Amino acid sequence: MSVSARTPDALVIGAGAAGLACARDLLGAGLDVRVLEASDAVGGRMRSDRVDGFVVDRGFQVFNTSYPQVRRRLTLRALRLRPFTPGFLVHTGNGRPLRLGDPTRRPGALPGLVTARAAGARDLAALGLLSARDMLAPARLVKRSQDRTTRTALAAAGFSEDFVERVLRPFLSGVFLEDELETSGRFFHLVWRSMLRGTLCLPAGGIGAVPEALAAGLPDGTVRLGTPVAALTDDGAVTADGAEVPARAVVVATGPGEAAGLLPGLDVPGGRTVTTYYHVAPRSPLGEPTLLVDEHRRFLNTCVLSDVVPGHAPAGTALVATSVLGAHDEGRERPVRTALAEAYGTDTAGWDLLTTRTVPEALPAMPPPWPLSRTTRVAPGRHVCGDHRATGSVQGALASGARAARELLADLRQG
Repeated sequence: MSVSARTPDALVIGAGAAGLACARDLLGAGLDVRVLEASDAVGGRMRSDRVDGFVVDRGFQVFNTSYPQVRRRLTLRALRLRPFTPGFLVHTGNGRPLRLGDPTRRPGALPGLVTARAAGARDLAALGLLSARDMLAPARLVKRSQDRTTRTALAAAGFSEDFVERVLRPFLSGVFLEDELETSGRFFHLVWRSMLRGTLCLPAGGIGAVPEALAAGLPDGTVRLGTPVAALTDDGAVTADGAEVPARAVVVATGPGEAAGLLPGLDVPGGRTVTTYYHVAPRSPLGEPTLLVDEHRRFLNTCVLSDVVPGHAPAGTALVATSVLGAHDEGRERPVRTALAEAYGTDTAGWDLLTTRTVPEALPAMPPPWPLSRTTRVAPGRHVCGDHRATGSVQGALASGARAARELLADLRQG
């Protein structure tokens, strides 16, 4: 099906998860919609590249099957999802890594933490109570609770400081892309709940398969790629090459920095930058699809992607993804490689660096009190959506796009 040539009712700027969700909902309501995307493909930060026969996501990402917006919009079977092991490993430097298994699926793994002196009875009890409450209680109770930092929330849950520092902080640093556990405690509880209720996995074709699936249902011609927008006008927008694109309403569905440039005065949060190093090894140094974190926090996390999705690497090779906070510089890869040698217990000198991906604004900074959702209205006929308007997750991006569509439709009906 093709779109019409008339002036569209709505113009969506950005074809990431939020923009695609917004466009789909507006089209479903009968509006004529155009989507302008600056890059050469849909997805925003959720993109996958082919590099020398390897599938490389633009930064290490996981896909959570429990998100309500995901279940509403996507056919999970079509993504050919491959799961991670429930839980994670912690490299401590003292022999074998610690294994924290999902207490609701692998309770037998928890006594090993006591044997390794990483947790006491107090910590195991706190872990069980926290997991049971977050998994079973209605989400609205979490959303209505008083917000505080994740560090404070963990202390209130009864965890010892030693367990937080040795086990939880290394893992959560990779989830939030920050190292001080200063992220909203409400968001932490929602993330913990989603991990317990769903499965962390990767699509067989890479994370880029998710936005591609969202875009597949749009009429032909809805999305115009390679079309960066320079500014908004009273009648729509103007592209970088000077072309005017009229529309009754405009939704800015970009990252926070670009959104603030198009909407002067917009209040946006700071962003977390992450860099992922992709190494090629002759064989898997782990042999299981499990996330590995470092007690000493020399990296956020690492995993053998080809253990999760064998098709991510050619036969006879293994693809290892390792993420660190901040941007890449020439001196960072060597100490990362050294840390990986210790964490995996193998010689990494012969590993080849396939490529590096740095993602600015990979997640919004979410200190408390963090609003889990906020209005998308900026001015008459002007809306903004994205995970920076909700929570730093696929769920947050999709939900914000859905809210933008609802509020835009309400404004058009009234005006």
